[in-house]
Amino acid sequence: MPALATLIMTVIAGDRPGLVQLLASRVADHGGNWLESRMCRLGGQFAGLLRVEVPASRRDELVNALRTLEVDGLRVIIHAEGDTTSTSAADRGSLVMVEIVGNDRPGILRSVSGVFAAHGVNVEELASERVSAPMDGGRLFQARATLLLPPQVKLSAVRADLEKIAADLMVDVKLEAGR
Repeated sequence: MPALATLIMTVIAGDRPGLVQLLASRVADHGGNWLESRMCRLGGQFAGLLRVEVPASRRDELVNALRTLEVDGLRVIIHAEGDTTSTSAADRGSLVMVEIVGNDRPGILRSVSGVFAAHGVNVEELASERVSAPMDGGRLFQARATLLLPPQVKLSAVRADLEKIAADLMVDVKLEAGR
């Protein structure tokens, strides 16, 4: 089996049809395999993260081909993946799901993520948005995150610290052990 290289990419461009196809074609044309991605439209821009695997002998060829996409207005930042023999999430701690909902105002995510950082909790995945409130038409901030709690961190301690700031932020926080 040939040696493989794994690349992590950040991509951004003005949103338009065909951008994913441009990326997927370059990867496939160079013998690469698209492993995973997260992509969305934000403020009129196409933004994404993706991880691909390519034969090590074709890595530089793929990187050069991806760089040519800048002519098409697609900016691609490429990172080589680090140690692929790292421990699984389960060995590093436990997964926890958190949901936050409240009237939108600046600083909510800063305060909540400050609690996570204080406990050494890693944010594995985060999605947030601002939406219209169903009854009064105000603006709500909503966030959903998957967190990785280190083995020495107690969920009850994180929950207690989140509850302390929730009243000041005027948000509801729901925290539960992952599935």
